[in-house]
Amino acid sequence: MTRAHVAIDLGAIAHNLEFIRQSAPSSLLLAVVKADAYGHGLIPVAQAARAAGADWLGVALLREAVELREAGDTGPILAWLWTPGDPDLLACVTTGVQISVSSLWSLIEVTEAAAQENSIAHIHLKLDTGLSRNGASVDEWEELVLAAKALQARGRIDVVGIWSHLANASIESDLSVAEQRVRFLEGVAVAKQAGLEPQLLHLANSAGALAHPDTQFDLVRIGIAMYGVSPMDPSSVHQFNLQAAMSLHAKLALVKTIPAGQAVSYGSTWAAAVPTRIGLVPVGYADGIPRVATNAHVLVRGVKCAVLGRVAMDQFTIELPESLGEISAGEDVVIFGDASTGAPTADDWGTFSQTIGYEIVTRIGNRIPRNYQGSL
Repeated sequence: MTRAHVAIDLGAIAHNLEFIRQSAPSSLLLAVVKADAYGHGLIPVAQAARAAGADWLGVALLREAVELREAGDTGPILAWLWTPGDPDLLACVTTGVQISVSSLWSLIEVTEAAAQENSIAHIHLKLDTGLSRNGASVDEWEELVLAAKALQARGRIDVVGIWSHLANASIESDLSVAEQRVRFLEGVAVAKQAGLEPQLLHLANSAGALAHPDTQFDLVRIGIAMYGVSPMDPSSVHQFNLQAAMSLHAKLALVKTIPAGQAVSYGSTWAAAVPTRIGLVPVGYADGIPRVATNAHVLVRGVKCAVLGRVAMDQFTIELPESLGEISAGEDVVIFGDASTGAPTADDWGTFSQTIGYEIVTRIGNRIPRNYQGSL
């Protein structure tokens, strides 16, 4: 019996992808599996997403794309975050991974890699429409597309797509979504005027695909919503019928009663007002439980149990109400999971920790094994 485990419901991933497909019926579906599939496990989730009908997979790093190919994935993959001299560029080009290009240096490097391998690099040009991260600025865009057109004519690259990323699709009625869409279409017009004819235009992330249908275009990139975590306000999980794919469980390591006045954990930030039965949960911030969490709770036998004091590196303490009856070490604790079970969600832990559900699921460390439920 392990001290803790993560349960991954692959059926929930399939359910969420199907809901999103129905919400964007005219678009291809790209399942984002970067960052070890948001902490859920790169290869099992990628296989489950393909089985559920995902047309594409998307990753941040070229190394992640290589791992997918090494695991046997032969379908379309897009990778979008790399630096000069990336050692995995050649492997991506030779195995048909499609690569995002945001600058002249990256356009030149990917073309040189294709020439070295006597191959063709399939690329997606990225325009920065307002997020101000990756992507060519509006001022640099025409120069980039003209260079891409010239290099495409030489037969070493194929401009498959043009894309951008929304900054504020998670904020309902935010005008910047409409503004970014206009800038995106203006950028596409510049590219087409230069002679490029991309097959795929894509702008929408999870929030865009669900809340802003006019951003869907040819392909939608679905990240956090695939995992059943809210891409917007936490209540949108229910609005969009999303199911949490990850739940985090631990076994109580110790049960005891402390006297009134006894403090718990480092810094003595909480002390018992009356004799209190407590339980020791053997996971901590080294496993990804946020140390800053306040007013947090977990679930034991369907009962909410408050987290007491500070989360430590390997453990934290909870109150065990008398309503639980007799209880001992080895009892299951649900730290977070699907709201339908009564458990706190990853979004709830985001609220406890003044962050978002995305961070909660991606930070659960590899000291905790993943157990997969449902077929691949």
